[in-house]
Amino acid sequence: MTTIYHALGLHMHQPPGNIELLLETNEWEAKQIILCYERPLKYAMRYDDVAKIHLGFSGILLEQLCAPQIIKKCSSVLNLKRLVKGYSKAEGIEFVGMGYYHPLFPLIPMEDWKPQIARWKEKAKELGLTAKGFWPPEMGFCMEMIPALEETGFKYVIVDGVHVKQVKENKNLTREEIMYKPLIAEYDSSEIIIIPRDRDISNAQESGLDPGWFEREVMHKTEKCEGNCLVTTWSDGENGGWFRQMHEESGFWGHFFAPYMEKVRKGDCTITPIKISEFIEENPPETYVEVRTGAWNVANTSGYDFSQWEGSEKQREGIEELWATSREYHRLGRRIPAIEEHILRAETSCNLFWGDARVHRIYEDTKEAKRLMERIKVKENEGA
Repeated sequence: MTTIYHALGLHMHQPPGNIELLLETNEWEAKQIILCYERPLKYAMRYDDVAKIHLGFSGILLEQLCAPQIIKKCSSVLNLKRLVKGYSKAEGIEFVGMGYYHPLFPLIPMEDWKPQIARWKEKAKELGLTAKGFWPPEMGFCMEMIPALEETGFKYVIVDGVHVKQVKENKNLTREEIMYKPLIAEYDSSEIIIIPRDRDISNAQESGLDPGWFEREVMHKTEKCEGNCLVTTWSDGENGGWFRQMHEESGFWGHFFAPYMEKVRKGDCTITPIKISEFIEENPPETYVEVRTGAWNVANTSGYDFSQWEGSEKQREGIEELWATSREYHRLGRRIPAIEEHILRAETSCNLFWGDARVHRIYEDTKEAKRLMERIKVKENEGA
């Protein structure tokens, strides 16, 4: 017997200082965005008997939501303290980890992978949040990340399904066996469970869909599935009018999610929402695969390369600056939080995503990191 399960995920991120900037320059947009962080909790509580939602918040977004000045400025819109506290208690929500400053991992030095993850985990622990799974920012993934993810305690990672490929030992897997089953990837004797994202349905989740179309599309795509199958959809949860719609009945939560949950609650839906961790526990993976280096489809790019983030000369120069500054820091041979913070913040993917427009922000942080390193060297020379 085939049973179709659905793991719905939303990605949330704002670059450093962005919420406060919007509150000062575009209060209406700031309000739209802030309300996007409240709705998953509101609807998870409203449908607490059936709703299952996965959320990935970057560490820098959590930091902003907890900042006293932002809490105060948003008080007329939302009680942010109550909101963040509510997330840790919502049974229907499963959090996934991320890099603190939302870096595109394959484009930053490997030495900075664990610090980005560790800083996120520290913030999550402070807020009472735990995560078994990992959502790589921009869905930027490479096999070399597997040891770092395993060593930092993650059990699974979500990747874009278009990058998953068969290994020699499993040449005859069907498309459904690759797309709609948990899988295993191995690198350098480390393993992690791979959860493929369905790109097509995720595109619809981000731009607009209704429960009827969703159910028909899922059943069509999984018609050759055998046994328990997991359809994973993931999109931004705060970008575009579909999610920012102030008239909730016309947006994602009112037009799609609430009617979807009503159908599930009444037993009229052929799809069952589930947490990824629960599905894995009941359906442990056995099939090994490889994942091509890549990202998700975003803006005008396919995600088969990183041209969105390194397509121009200025972007590539900015990345070189990141690597050079990081190398200089790691040569010091010890952790210096003040310097580390500037380097990790410079690695924010938003500094590269918008073409050449924000590359200058990389240099703002690396310049300060270099200044602090030079000061340390001067003091050490004076003490020699």
